[in-house]
Amino acid sequence: MTNWIRVPSSEGQCVTRPDGQGAHKTYQREVGRAGFQGPAAQIYHRHPPAGWATFEGPLRPRAFSLGKLSPGPACPLQARRVLHNDKMELRYWKTESKMHALARNADGDTLMFVHDGAGELFCEYGHLSYGDGDYILLPRGTAWRIEPKESSEFMMIEATSDAFRLPDRSSGGESVVDPMSFTLPRIDDAFIAQQDEAFWEIHIKRNGHVSTLTYPFNPLDALGWEGDLCVVKLNWRDIVKRRTDGLRSTPAAHCTFVSDTFTVSTFIPKVGEGESGVMRVPFYHSNEDADEFIFYHRGEFYSRGDIKAGMATFHPSGFPHGPHPSAYQDKMIKAPVETDEVAIMIDSRVFLNVDETIPDGAEWKAYVKTWEKAEETL
Repeated sequence: MTNWIRVPSSEGQCVTRPDGQGAHKTYQREVGRAGFQGPAAQIYHRHPPAGWATFEGPLRPRAFSLGKLSPGPACPLQARRVLHNDKMELRYWKTESKMHALARNADGDTLMFVHDGAGELFCEYGHLSYGDGDYILLPRGTAWRIEPKESSEFMMIEATSDAFRLPDRSSGGESVVDPMSFTLPRIDDAFIAQQDEAFWEIHIKRNGHVSTLTYPFNPLDALGWEGDLCVVKLNWRDIVKRRTDGLRSTPAAHCTFVSDTFTVSTFIPKVGEGESGVMRVPFYHSNEDADEFIFYHRGEFYSRGDIKAGMATFHPSGFPHGPHPSAYQDKMIKAPVETDEVAIMIDSRVFLNVDETIPDGAEWKAYVKTWEKAEETL
């Protein structure tokens, strides 16, 4: 949608004043459309926008400890599902065992993010090694398997009936990915050595169901390939850092991969707000057209209290998002010069559903209460 109704204007006190210097204390909130690539407004509140007293009903913020999920299963296509809709599903897979069958997703592209571990991946295009912080993009229909060198944890994002692409700069996105940073599989000695004449199964997911195809040889038997379609790998450490030095930076500036209905963004270490006492970035925000899921990979997450690596938060559209009260004062207004957080964010323009089969022990049920009486704790 390009023909938005835009009415540039301003009214009242439009300066962020965390300490009430010469005026009312204010809390800035950004309200945006189309993932903050459409019309936007900054609203300056007297009270913290996330300072609710109670939260009732099915709409609420939720948090999960994905690292507490049980290992397995052997087939990654049947890994524990966390979120889903008709256009996307997110699964979390923990394994330390060599795969003795291949996996093939016929429902859409799969973007794997390696949270922990290291090992080898073999696919129809060859062999590549993986390690923590890697994105591995598996085009729809690619057969693959892994041989972990150590226990490994993966977040697996499926673009159902769709493909992953890089952000289109002409539509307002700003790609932080240099395609020259991609690592491609190689037809190397390790790949040739794994080829054999034994019986091999390919587990194929199609329309949500898994079928099995058996060959009397290893189907990963390529001797070469050419073209411009293949598996690619990218580590967050290879992503160019965007140092805005106090300039307004929206989530779109971190967008890494996109599909037709959702985006995947990477938050990496960056320059903080400094000791000025002035918040240069509006951390309270309302992304009215997208549900937000964030997976916390590494570092100290300066906008969140009690959130550790391996946890995830889900903030559906419909209410303001923002920092925890203690984080606002201690970590954000007086933020370090350099942050060290690494997190993966998914913004979906189609409502996301939490898979309610997630065990209770993996969900932080009291997460919704962590903002209550926010102003009293500042």
